[in-house]
Amino acid sequence: MFGLFKKFKEGFSKTVSAIASKTRGLFGGRKIDAASLDELEEALFTADFGVETTGEILGEIKKAYAKDKDLQGRQAAEIGSAVLKRVLSGSEGNIDLAAGTPSDAASATGKIPTVIVMIGVNGSGKTTTTAKLAWKLKQEGKSVVVAACDTFRAAAVEQLKSWAQRLDLEIIASHTGADAAAVAFDALQAAKSRNRDFLIVDTAGRLHTKSNLMEELAKIKRVMQKLEPSAPHHSWLVVDGSLGSNSIEQAKIFHKSFGLTGLIVTKLDGTSRGGAIVGIWRELKLPIYFVGLGEQPEDLQPFSAENYAKAVFGLED
Repeated sequence: MFGLFKKFKEGFSKTVSAIASKTRGLFGGRKIDAASLDELEEALFTADFGVETTGEILGEIKKAYAKDKDLQGRQAAEIGSAVLKRVLSGSEGNIDLAAGTPSDAASATGKIPTVIVMIGVNGSGKTTTTAKLAWKLKQEGKSVVVAACDTFRAAAVEQLKSWAQRLDLEIIASHTGADAAAVAFDALQAAKSRNRDFLIVDTAGRLHTKSNLMEELAKIKRVMQKLEPSAPHHSWLVVDGSLGSNSIEQAKIFHKSFGLTGLIVTKLDGTSRGGAIVGIWRELKLPIYFVGLGEQPEDLQPFSAENYAKAVFGLED
């Protein structure tokens, strides 16, 4: 647990630093006063916690301050952390690592792999996250196939192939411009025939128009369902955490068009707007399965509301 918390603390260091600089190190030992409450409000807005969450955090701290004028910044941080943990109750996605159970129709051909479709715009870290997730599942003893279905962007296929070679992953890929749905079908067929536990499908992030992108995603789903009606079992949106609250609108569009089942929030180590996670959860109520806290494969971590709530307020485990 300590190692995991350390990852969160390091990953959210820019958010912590931004809050500390705006509050003149309030959580480092200063006593609360009216000025520090104003500073904290500005810091929370800047970190993209949003009006509702910022109001709840300040409300709880002000209540405590009214009862105890000697309230310390450390105590305020603990209060803020407790509010965040409460707000994020139920937000943690929990992927079932048990192998898929075959449907009656498919039982003769072996188990059905758990199919995860990765969705998101270009630049969100979707292709890289696909590889990191596959590696993580493999480290946990699961067999995984990745499908390079972002055939619209030439670099995406090569990027996923490069990651697959580096991390020793099984990959099904075709050439740039190939039919993405056909690649997905072949990958699912391969994963089934090889009795793999998981199939992770990387998809295109941008086509000529948004409607083309949504139609391609729908086609991938339809084609896979010809082979396995229950697929995909998960449809996860990969969002760039540095976009802050702007990522909420992006998620709404994909959710309406494709029916998301969860989120992965990336690039949180490179932004001071780590509060956006709370807004995404409050708005969409989609579980957050993983967060990207760095460049390395092991920096993709399961989302922990408790670790997040402590880390952004600079608390120790």
